[in-house]
Amino acid sequence: MAEIEHQENSGGGIRAMLRRTMPLLLAALLIGSLGALLYTASNASRDHQRALAEQQRSFEIIALARGFEARTARAEVTLARYVISLDPNTGRLFQDQWRGAGSQLKALRYATRASGWQRGNVDALQYAFEQRGKTLSEIGLRTTYDQKMAALGRFHEAGKSRDLRRITALLDLVIQAENHRLRERSLAVTLAGDRTEWVGKTSQLVGLAMLVSILFAAWFANAAYADRRKARRMAELEAERADRLEEAVQARTAELSDAYEQLKRESAERAAAEDNLRQMQKMDAVGQLTGGIAHDFNNMLAVVVGGLELAKRNMRLKPEEAGRHLDNAMDGANRASALTRRLLAFARSEPLLPSAVDADALLSGMADLIDRTIGDQITVQFAQQARGWRIFVDQHQMENAILNLCVNARDAMDGRGRLMLATGQVQLQAGEVGECAAGDYVVMSVIDDGCGMTPEVLARVFEPFFTTKPVGKGTGLGLSQIFGFVRQSAGEIRIDSEPGKGSSVYLYLPRSTAAMEGPPDAIAFAHTPVEQPPTRILVVEDDPRVLNQTMAALSELGHLPIACDHPTKAAKLLAHNGDIGLILSDVLMPDMTGPEMVKALPAQYRHLPVLFVTGYAGDNNDSADFEGHAVLRKPYTLAALGRALETALGDQDISGSRHPGTAAAAE
Repeated sequence: MAEIEHQENSGGGIRAMLRRTMPLLLAALLIGSLGALLYTASNASRDHQRALAEQQRSFEIIALARGFEARTARAEVTLARYVISLDPNTGRLFQDQWRGAGSQLKALRYATRASGWQRGNVDALQYAFEQRGKTLSEIGLRTTYDQKMAALGRFHEAGKSRDLRRITALLDLVIQAENHRLRERSLAVTLAGDRTEWVGKTSQLVGLAMLVSILFAAWFANAAYADRRKARRMAELEAERADRLEEAVQARTAELSDAYEQLKRESAERAAAEDNLRQMQKMDAVGQLTGGIAHDFNNMLAVVVGGLELAKRNMRLKPEEAGRHLDNAMDGANRASALTRRLLAFARSEPLLPSAVDADALLSGMADLIDRTIGDQITVQFAQQARGWRIFVDQHQMENAILNLCVNARDAMDGRGRLMLATGQVQLQAGEVGECAAGDYVVMSVIDDGCGMTPEVLARVFEPFFTTKPVGKGTGLGLSQIFGFVRQSAGEIRIDSEPGKGSSVYLYLPRSTAAMEGPPDAIAFAHTPVEQPPTRILVVEDDPRVLNQTMAALSELGHLPIACDHPTKAAKLLAHNGDIGLILSDVLMPDMTGPEMVKALPAQYRHLPVLFVTGYAGDNNDSADFEGHAVLRKPYTLAALGRALETALGDQDISGSRHPGTAAAAE
């Protein structure tokens, strides 16, 4: 019994092994047969294509040979016509036709380049053609020189020459060789076609065998899979349940993806709308800025130009009135300089020059200026309660801030109303007002009874270029400049306002315990120039008008200036003027800046003191670019120029070498 079971198990194992291996053996057999068939078919097709190509080349060579023969014959006929007619056009036609025959021979030579059996024939044909060409050229030459009879004789002899017969014989050899080769190639094409036909029939038989093999393999595969159907059905049930779960997950994912895409589109649309809005606001701000600056500068230039013109008219007859007009022009120049300082301060390009200032005295000193600025129909009241407390600020910037607030109040009151200017003492806790630290503060207030501001306007008053004034009436820089100045001075600004109830602006500035200092000079035209020993000064300035003005100013101060209109000429002028004691240079010039020019000077001139003059020097007067040299700001007066020269020359005299100078206060 056990032996029978063993035999049955052995028989079942053999059948299982056959079911597993038979499909593999059939697949290997079919793949090998298919590969051999494809290789044979590829070779047959390649041989057929090669035979066709060789056949086509033979036809091409025969055609080229016939064409060459026809062209040479046509050229000789044309030469005969030329000899008889003596027509130059016919002679030129012969030359063209003979050159065409030469081109045809070149094409024939190129076509037979791979045919070793034709190379000797073509070389001999080339030689015979050249010799024939010399003979015919001689005939043409005799005809050209009106030797008609001699040309006819030579032409008659040429018709019987060996060259012509050799050309004809060589062409026959070339054509006969190609015809023989053509017959061989035609036979090769026929054989290749028969081979291809055989391959096609064999492919049909192989295809039939593959079909039978596939059916046989399918039967074996079906027998092999019969034992696994039950397990497969169970797996299919599990897979179906997994598919349903996956479909549910995909549906949910698709919903979330659609929602995400919608959110992205909305976000992109919102970002685009915000970009467009910012661009519109930027363009509107630029328009307001240019209109406001143009309006302010036109007013100031009108004062300067009008005052100078009236002073010129009254200089001789009414000197006192001329002086008054000059004072008005100076006041206009002061205001233009103040506007420039406001723009530089807003751009953070004008450094502050702080000092300890009495708040009450500052406000009292501005009373006349405020009255002239806001008009007689506004009542101004002062409440000064600082009681000697000082603030450490740039007095010029502080005056500009208060004056700007008064102008805003005037516009808010439409030129009529009451304005209160007050100072006071206050003690603040940390964070009680904005970011103010704990300590003593002086509060300066500007209070009006004008139209007030809505919450929306109040929220934007410190934005650069934001203004509610008409185009050309304001730049939108005022409050933003005041905000930046107060923050630079470690203070805070607060505004209370309601529509119809006026506005109150409070400036909180830290109390200073430093000793009282004099304010930095403005454009003080009344100061007298500082007198110094005469010094020869090299003036480097590219603007001819500024150069002439600077030369005149230095001469007025008693110095001996030397003009240099380009920085590259400075070294040469220094070499020719050994007594130069100081270099006065502009900062921004073509090709190189003033500091770059000084660095490029030879070593023997680096000890000379330097005074830089500029209208824009950035945030730091002691910048590394200036290497500690003194800096004078434009516009400057004779007094400011004299003090700057005194500083630069004084540092040199004290130490015998250059020391870092301080920036002259000449705004």
